[in-house]
Amino acid sequence: MTNRSHSFRMPDKPSLDGIEAKWVDVWDESGVYHFDRTAQREDVYSIDTPPPTVSGSLHIGHVFSYTHTDTVARFQRMNGKAVFYPMGWDDNGLPTERRVQNYYGVRCDPSIAYDPEFEPPAKPDPKRQIPISRRNFIELCDRLTAEDEKVFESIWRRLGLSVDWRHTYATIDDNSRAAAQRAFLRNLARGEAYMAEAPTLWDVTFRTAVAQAELEDRERPSAYHKVAFHKPDGTPVHIETTRPELLAACVALVAHPDDERYRDLFGTTVTTPVFGVEVPVRAHRLADPEKGSGIAMICTFGDTTDVTWWRELQLDTRPIIGWDGRIIADPPAGLESGAAREAYDRLVGATVHTARERVVEMLRESGDLVGDPTPITHPVKFYEKGDKPLEIVTTRQWYIRNGGRDEELRRQLVERGRQLTWHPEHMRSRYENWVEGLNGDWLISRQRFFGVPFPVWYPLDADGNPRYDEPLLPTEQQLPVDPSSEAPAGYTEDQRGQADGFMGDPDVMDTWATSSLSPQIASGWERDEDLFRRVFPMDFRPQGQDIIRTWLFSTVVRANFENGTLPWHTTGISGWILDPDRKKMSKSKGNVVTPLALLEKYSSDAVRYWAASGRLGTDTAMDEGQMKVGRRLAIKILNASKFVMSVAGEGAVADPAQVTEPLDRAMLATLAEVVEEATAAFTAYDHTRALERTERFFWDFCDDYLELVKARAYDTESAEGASARAALLVALGALHKLFAPFVPFVAEEVWSWWQEGSLHSQPWPDAAEYRAAAADGDPVVLTATAEVLRAVRKAKSEAKLSMRAEVERVRVTGKRVEAARAAAADIAAAGRAAGIDFQPSDDAELTVEVTLPEPTEEPGARS
Repeated sequence: MTNRSHSFRMPDKPSLDGIEAKWVDVWDESGVYHFDRTAQREDVYSIDTPPPTVSGSLHIGHVFSYTHTDTVARFQRMNGKAVFYPMGWDDNGLPTERRVQNYYGVRCDPSIAYDPEFEPPAKPDPKRQIPISRRNFIELCDRLTAEDEKVFESIWRRLGLSVDWRHTYATIDDNSRAAAQRAFLRNLARGEAYMAEAPTLWDVTFRTAVAQAELEDRERPSAYHKVAFHKPDGTPVHIETTRPELLAACVALVAHPDDERYRDLFGTTVTTPVFGVEVPVRAHRLADPEKGSGIAMICTFGDTTDVTWWRELQLDTRPIIGWDGRIIADPPAGLESGAAREAYDRLVGATVHTARERVVEMLRESGDLVGDPTPITHPVKFYEKGDKPLEIVTTRQWYIRNGGRDEELRRQLVERGRQLTWHPEHMRSRYENWVEGLNGDWLISRQRFFGVPFPVWYPLDADGNPRYDEPLLPTEQQLPVDPSSEAPAGYTEDQRGQADGFMGDPDVMDTWATSSLSPQIASGWERDEDLFRRVFPMDFRPQGQDIIRTWLFSTVVRANFENGTLPWHTTGISGWILDPDRKKMSKSKGNVVTPLALLEKYSSDAVRYWAASGRLGTDTAMDEGQMKVGRRLAIKILNASKFVMSVAGEGAVADPAQVTEPLDRAMLATLAEVVEEATAAFTAYDHTRALERTERFFWDFCDDYLELVKARAYDTESAEGASARAALLVALGALHKLFAPFVPFVAEEVWSWWQEGSLHSQPWPDAAEYRAAAADGDPVVLTATAEVLRAVRKAKSEAKLSMRAEVERVRVTGKRVEAARAAAADIAAAGRAAGIDFQPSDDAELTVEVTLPEPTEEPGARS
């Protein structure tokens, strides 16, 4: 609070038009949101901001969650913290590749030589994509993401995010690539990263491996086929399967060890129909006696259960599905000749769907299909961005240990989750359920192009075969490196792919393998140690609930390995944005809304108001009605601020010492409670509660208090008038600060009419100061007085009288009459009451009786 006199610079007609552009430029030039590099760690509040994927456009869900984070940043800055609030761009990975393919009409073919003169077609055709070299493709990815980042930044600025735009990073820039490669090399050296050839979940469309965290189940129609295998004596053993196309990949039958029906078969063999391959019958606890016929075929590989059976029972491998999702040309063992080879040749090159039809046809021909298939609907695993069911193929991939196969590491990571403060708290269970349900390590390699390459080469033997167990690694000082275009130490480029030469690892890292290092990247890990020690571990990680299992968990994994700590102290989890039908908005559903038109239509502050009305962890509907409410609030802040300044007049002083009247002190006492509640709410990461309490006080202030003291405030000769003017300005300054995190543009605008410097660098209101200014003020005086005034207004309204009409008498009864009596003069002035009677009683509720003047008879009313 300040007690200097003020000159006011209000416009004639306050408006929301143009204030975003005005203040964005001012904030940028003044550096009001710049991080103070001299601040000590205890005085810093650092935020691990989610780097949005720049592969298209922002949607309203981004605006929703990023507004929540910005309210926190603004509160902490006004609360005296040096706020480290960077912005990142997640620009590598599959979404960017798909966007580049469609935007430029190209596709990557690593076998093509680099063309330094290449330019994409003037009229791209996404359906007839031109093959280009990997380097040309990556250059186009860099070009398009740079443009997308500019668009994203302009929208974030328009929204009023108080980001320090000097601190930005992209997950594909040199610093990020170096950090990701450095962390990988250290993981590898400590045994936390490893390469393995193993069954891998595989998306046949994108031809890349998929991690467990990227899976989703989708209900799909299917059918059970009852198929006869044959014992040595020719009698049938019936299995029921939804994947008859994998008969050629069958390596065993399995039943539960306690299933009496099949106990005699354990340890024997049966023959597959059509192909005539002898396979063992084994027992395993995962076999379900209640499912189908109780005995199942194990194929390599139909699903993850097949992988478990194959691994634990140490079975043979007979893969038949290739990386493109079609049946491979070379038959598995046992099908190389004769009738088995003829049957297999009928499947070669077929898609899974076609192969299924052909195998069913062959089963009918052989008489081994029993009855007609039984239609069912069941969950099928998909890559979250894919359109076809996943297959399982054997590939060589890189992994990082994550507790999926290590009980001690799993325990450590569960404990890390318990050390983290969650808002809301119940989201912690999602983390724990995920960690405890892991069944494998984190697969981090992807068979893509635009990503962080693995910093690994392999020497080739005399036959040109890679020696995977003797990887060639760069030093950390050489990072970042690209093994596809750089040679390892001791080799020259002309030895690439040659016998006794080398090859670069062809894969790139999963995008989460880089994003999981966002706290380290943003904090300058191993690059800016001064910054790192001031901001890491970070204070706050805001994010969506859908990526707890990916981004949040993987970040905990990397910090646990590299730093031996949590990457941040607190996390805030956003709810979903729902469409008008209460369905989650998503690009895949086509029901997302982009924000720019809404920002232009209602104003940025109005859209922020809607966003801030949604609590962390709570699903919120996209509601333009709430945006209209927010716009009305912003306009009211403009008009009410101008009115208060007009009433206060030039030279007015926001001096708490001049506040002497009971009603004014009651208002300040109420304000102290509001500040206290809003501060507590923000401290508990409940921005919505802080907004609700502030807004309710503001409307009461405008509707009741302003009307009650207006007449007194115009009295420039009395101490009572000075008290009203001082109280009005004290409250106005507090309201501007309380609204600053939510509606920063309009709050800054009205602050500039009477104060110097930016509102957003001002200290947060201190409840103790307002309580001291209120002295012995009682909030009940304000509520009781306002209640009487509302009753007087209501009586006039019902009598269809002007609010300026005189009132003969007001009679007030109830327990709180003494509180109302303290402001009797203000009630009389505001209600235009000739007299007021206060009658104490035991009634908790105030009763207000209003005596209106007799209506004046019109001439000629009587004969």
